[in-house]
Amino acid sequence: MESQKEEKATILDYLPNGYPFDTRPSHLKNAVAQAIGKKHFVLLELVPKKEIYLQPHEDVYIGEGKRDKIHHIVGKIPLSKLTETAKSELSFVIKESIINNNKKFVDFFNNAQPLSTRMHQLELLPGLGKKHMWEIIEARRDEPFKDFEDLKKRVRLMPEPEKVIMKRIMQELGGEEKHNIFVEI
Repeated sequence: MESQKEEKATILDYLPNGYPFDTRPSHLKNAVAQAIGKKHFVLLELVPKKEIYLQPHEDVYIGEGKRDKIHHIVGKIPLSKLTETAKSELSFVIKESIINNNKKFVDFFNNAQPLSTRMHQLELLPGLGKKHMWEIIEARRDEPFKDFEDLKKRVRLMPEPEKVIMKRIMQELGGEEKHNIFVEI
């Protein structure tokens, strides 16, 4: 499976004077932004162009070709390296992404497949066990789910799908999971 690159990212934190723990003189420090990819939820460290000031929740283009605000991508960073501000913004940005791209996540419920004879992709979601898995599979056989409301209506005692997906994304970002569904490492 070839990894796909992010085209856009959402800024989580912007440090105009670089990291505070960087001991170099201030004239050698670069401004740094911590961001999350919009499509694959990859945590990234970015260096903005000179004279560019970024705001949390701002979307920036990081794909191939000319970038208007980002000079270069330093690379992926682990969840543990995020600043406190970035960590606090992370859940808001993920929730917003789930709401704005709910078709992608509803499609996951419609198309999830078994991983092995004993484990199904749906069981990887926190709070979903075999009972919910079978109810979802039976309900989607009749007709695919249209949205999260349809899913909650047709599957008894279904936990909030947005919260379940958000929890799973946070677990994957933390590196706690063997199988990644939504986050590309």
